[in-house]
Amino acid sequence: MEQAPQIGDRITDKSSTPSAETIRDWLGPEAFAQWVELQSWIEKSYPGVFTPEWLYGGQKKGWSLRYKKTKAFCTFLPEYRRLSVVVVFGGLERDKFEDRRSLWRPQLVELYDGTKTYPDGRFLTVAIGSAEDREELKELLTMKRPPTAG
Repeated sequence: MEQAPQIGDRITDKSSTPSAETIRDWLGPEAFAQWVELQSWIEKSYPGVFTPEWLYGGQKKGWSLRYKKTKAFCTFLPEYRRLSVVVVFGGLERDKFEDRRSLWRPQLVELYDGTKTYPDGRFLTVAIGSAEDREELKELLTMKRPPTAG
């Protein structure tokens, strides 16, 4: 008997990349609205820069949507009833974050401080549950790479 999905579960059916309908149904209306808003913002702010790429990370990690040019910009994680976004901070981005440390919300600073630093960077996974979370993520991404438009 199959267990009902739990909040945070990933899409793990590797037979095909998830459709927009699958993403909408999996995320739920609130998280899907955040997904659409963030995609729209990236397309408008960075026209022609990124080609989103679906990646399958295996049965445990499932599907993710990565935005990358030469370096990773961010990766959307469509989780059951929740959207999370991974932002990788290299040394330069970590310095920028530290310079602005007092300007970030305490929850983000706590998340940042609790995230392990690897040789290839710090992989910050931010849950997007509100417009405030989304706007702060946009600030992080703008800090990482200034928009080319708008």
